[in-house]
Amino acid sequence: MSLLPGVGLLVVAALATLFVTAVQFSPLIQDFLDFGAGVLALVSLTSAVMWGLLAPDRTLLYSEHRLFTQRVHRVLAVAGLAFLALHIWIKVARDRTSASAAALPFTDSTQPVLVGLGTLAGYTFVGVALTGAARSAFTSPQRSRQWRVLHMAAYLGWGAALLHGLKAGREAADWVTFSYTACVALVAVVLLLRLRAGTGLDGQKQPRREARAAPPSAAPPQQQTPAYPPPSAVRGPAPGSTPTQGVPSRLVYERRSE
Repeated sequence: MSLLPGVGLLVVAALATLFVTAVQFSPLIQDFLDFGAGVLALVSLTSAVMWGLLAPDRTLLYSEHRLFTQRVHRVLAVAGLAFLALHIWIKVARDRTSASAAALPFTDSTQPVLVGLGTLAGYTFVGVALTGAARSAFTSPQRSRQWRVLHMAAYLGWGAALLHGLKAGREAADWVTFSYTACVALVAVVLLLRLRAGTGLDGQKQPRREARAAPPSAAPPQQQTPAYPPPSAVRGPAPGSTPTQGVPSRLVYERRSE
């Protein structure tokens, strides 16, 4: 069992080597990545933003649902970063841009602003991913606020990536532009509703739907022995019957004379 992590890493390394080799010697795969890697990166990162926006909700989601949405958010973010690396690599390999322009924002010779927005978006997403991986280091209340501010930078990077993807490459179809515009509008509406409700992005002030355990009820007061005997004991036995044993003689019923 202790060898499984090492075997898994070897399998991943072998698959990565085969993929890079196939890309290097296959023009067909290169053509697909030249057109599709950036699109896949943008779709994955857009989906990650949407799932990340949904993950902290406490009004509609239970705790197990929030955990599931957080996992989906992380998986989509990692996939987006992988496609982003492929996108940068294929653009530099095919001389669509230079390595310096991919590393330094706004230094591209043909489209400095649009390519620079893509570079800034890439750095933003990498920084957000690093802060997300180091979430356990931000456990104190002050550091937790800092983490949320840093993680919110993903929205700025996402907006820059949208502009870069829609304008820097080939002209996008109308339905693609409409889809991303709808995503931006939806995110803006949800953020506005959260800020208006005073819940922020983490949803801490939203009411929880989880059933809470009822507080332990106070122990019932101990019944005290009454200071006086019950009325049946005061009245005593019925006329003509044997007096009840244990009843004081002064409390025995005395029949009134007619």
